[in-house]
Amino acid sequence: MNTNSTGRLAGKKVAILTADGFEESELLKPRAALEAEGAETVIVSPKQDAVRSWSGDGFGESIAVDIHVSKADASGFDALLLPGGVINPDRLRIEPDAIKFVRAFFDAGKPVAAICHGPQILIEAGVVDGRRLTSYASIKTDLINAGADWVDEEVVCDQGLVTSRKPADIPAFSDKFIEEIAEGVHSGQHG
Repeated sequence: MNTNSTGRLAGKKVAILTADGFEESELLKPRAALEAEGAETVIVSPKQDAVRSWSGDGFGESIAVDIHVSKADASGFDALLLPGGVINPDRLRIEPDAIKFVRAFFDAGKPVAAICHGPQILIEAGVVDGRRLTSYASIKTDLINAGADWVDEEVVCDQGLVTSRKPADIPAFSDKFIEEIAEGVHSGQHG
């Protein structure tokens, strides 16, 4: 629960779209950083009650789902976080409501952050063509084939789209995402 009403993101609401199998650190650590800056975070999922993380060699912590993706409206949020993990993005990219939700953030010019395998969802949403970004190395070719300008850097920001490669990048990823949310809507953010 957010208790900081004076941070840089006070009054901001961030959706975290996830399914089972999200990389635990890629959701929990950015979420903690967002909340420390005053943001309210909301777990959005195609699952009803809870989602399970992936940690190490198996499923880890479960977290409560706040709203089903079919009932989520991007207009009620200031930004979107897409954690990675191998399983999570694969499950989300076959959910039409999840893809529609992601696309709405781009259409509105709102900041979106995706880490590790999270950009796979962006491919399905059709929003990477012509965009500069990074990801986990194993999906590099997928992103290039979808039209992205892929680079191997700790954190990449392209007009409100923030991407990183792996858990080691989380501090830089979180800092850049917080900065982008504080700036607000980006006219260059598009689908």
